[in-house]
Amino acid sequence: MVPVSRMRRPARPASSTPDFEALAAELARQLDGEVRFDAGSRALYATDGSNYRQVPIGVVVPRHKVDVLATIDVCRQFGAPLLSRGGGTSLAGQCCNVAVVMDLSKYFHGILELDPEARRARVLPGTVLDHLRAAANKHDLTFGPDPSTHNHCTLGGMIGNNSCGTHSVMAGRTSENVEELEIATYDGRVFRVGATPPEELEAIIRSDGRRGHIYGRLKALIDRYAPLVRARYPKIPRRVSGFALDQLLPENGFNVARALVGSEGTCVTVLEATLRLVPWPRARTLLVLGYPDVYAAADHVPAVMAQGPIACEGLDQRLIDDIHKKGLHERYLRYLPAGSGFLLVEFGGDTKEESDARAAAALAELQASAPRPNGKIYDDLDQEEKLWKVRESGLGATARIPGSPDTWEGREDSAVPPERLGDYLRQLRPIYDAHGYDGAFYGHFGQGCLHTRINFDLKTAAGITNYRRFVEEAAALVVRMGGSFSGEHGDGQSRAELLPRMFGPELVQAFREFKAIWDPEGRMNPGKVVDAYRLDDNLRLGTEFRPPLVPTHFQYPDDDGDFTRATLRCVGIGECRRDEGGTMCPSYRATREEMHSTRGRAHLLFEMMRGNELDGWSDQHVRESLDLCLACKGCKGDCPVNVDVATYKAEFLAHHYQGRLRPVAAYSMGLIHAWARLAALAPGLVTPSRNRR
Repeated sequence: MVPVSRMRRPARPASSTPDFEALAAELARQLDGEVRFDAGSRALYATDGSNYRQVPIGVVVPRHKVDVLATIDVCRQFGAPLLSRGGGTSLAGQCCNVAVVMDLSKYFHGILELDPEARRARVLPGTVLDHLRAAANKHDLTFGPDPSTHNHCTLGGMIGNNSCGTHSVMAGRTSENVEELEIATYDGRVFRVGATPPEELEAIIRSDGRRGHIYGRLKALIDRYAPLVRARYPKIPRRVSGFALDQLLPENGFNVARALVGSEGTCVTVLEATLRLVPWPRARTLLVLGYPDVYAAADHVPAVMAQGPIACEGLDQRLIDDIHKKGLHERYLRYLPAGSGFLLVEFGGDTKEESDARAAAALAELQASAPRPNGKIYDDLDQEEKLWKVRESGLGATARIPGSPDTWEGREDSAVPPERLGDYLRQLRPIYDAHGYDGAFYGHFGQGCLHTRINFDLKTAAGITNYRRFVEEAAALVVRMGGSFSGEHGDGQSRAELLPRMFGPELVQAFREFKAIWDPEGRMNPGKVVDAYRLDDNLRLGTEFRPPLVPTHFQYPDDDGDFTRATLRCVGIGECRRDEGGTMCPSYRATREEMHSTRGRAHLLFEMMRGNELDGWSDQHVRESLDLCLACKGCKGDCPVNVDVATYKAEFLAHHYQGRLRPVAAYSMGLIHAWARLAALAPGLVTPSRNRR
């Protein structure tokens, strides 16, 4: 990494700028982990899976709990903002900020305890969800929430965002599966939080110290705002927007841990989590229902849910068309029944016969009344897995469609009462049309949660104005429907500005007070959820995004011949960060380094073309990132948006070494034809004596 003396300073007001060199030096002195304030590391963590970009002050990769606490302590000494980050797949901008970013995913992970009898697990925040699920599955248990990023997202990130996923129908949101948290505040206090019986609450409040002070203020806060919380919080299964003040209500056990779930790193740092495990059916059967359109499918959700499924997902014909255009899992589509809108409904049981019987009974019941769906039961595990891949590919399938404008998040995660989902979709589509937008409808229909990506223009002033107006109109529709702006992705920057429209100014003031109780200096992930940036600030693109159109050695026909547009293929979903399955990315699996993932390389190349932090084709950070790329093309086949790092690496190296000497190894292999001719002239010089005849 680049020495501290060569660091570049981020552009921030001088009055609030810490001494970066001294901050980095003190962190390096205190930590066993890695301290990275060089331009390449800061550029690498400037964005997440969202539309936003904020270059951090620096990056810390802690090895253990002592490192995490030391990072907090040093940041407090220097007054530096702090942001904890897991897999970096957040879609609302909560994982990028002008702050010291702690990447907890490389080292700070592991299952500390798994108790099958109590159905509990204790984990570190950097633990990948599927690692816990695999361990729990051995005991016929699972951690219920399972977003589509389950093979690489971290449990700390899920706690930060209050993630849900396909099987939250069975088990609820992350908040409903957190029993206890060990947390650290910005002022260095460490304690455990969870449900608090009245007598324990009073004892804590009477005790001296910061914990008693916090609990006392939390109780006073909920006592004051309880009527508004009860009246204005949507009573729906997927309310993720705003802080979970409802968890502090007496009827909910004054559960401080669950109140912090979904706070997006704006209040505390999670050091450890005790999680609830739920029974995992030994057998599962998939029922797919086909309808005339997605609206009819959504109308039928209440009847489907009455059959007791463990999952209920929806998708429309636009998503199927996008998959056809991209050739992504296209061969699996032949398994779908006739229709233009679909519900994927899963049933569980102790045996395959039991789950099959439940699916068959549900199909018979559902086909007995209107709308009568076409239905197909799948009891072949391979076919079931392939159909789930169709649903999980939603983001990748809709992000970059050949011949169509790029699509973006920013309005991808609303939720309404499930019984109103059909009406919601019917009223939402005309808002798309009025603003000239298109986008597939898919998501967790069983709980009224809609996902979509939309062809926003985020580069021109007129396009950004249209984007804002659309989001405001769509938000007004959600409020009329009694819904939530976020159903699982969180508010971050995409939606936080709009929270007063959903909760009213009084409850937004309560959110502000809640954050201040934990973080009175406002240093924890500032500008997200509370006192948020505008939704059209800090855009990764924006009106100032004017990268040069550079001459290239490759054609990039699917990217309009534009290398910068090729680097924008990455949508941050992070499939390249998984530990097993598929072929990408070998270098990430060996190093667990973001810079050696497909996503990291694409982001660095984008930052290089953007031209703010990195030094163009000569940049050593980009060269270092690409150095371990095996050019295996695994990314082009495995990545849902077909990022092709092998080609990008060849392009970069051709420019990087133009007019300069290449490494010796390049000449040894690149000129192998010349060396072979020379060897033919004097074979005795190159052939080992023992092989001569």
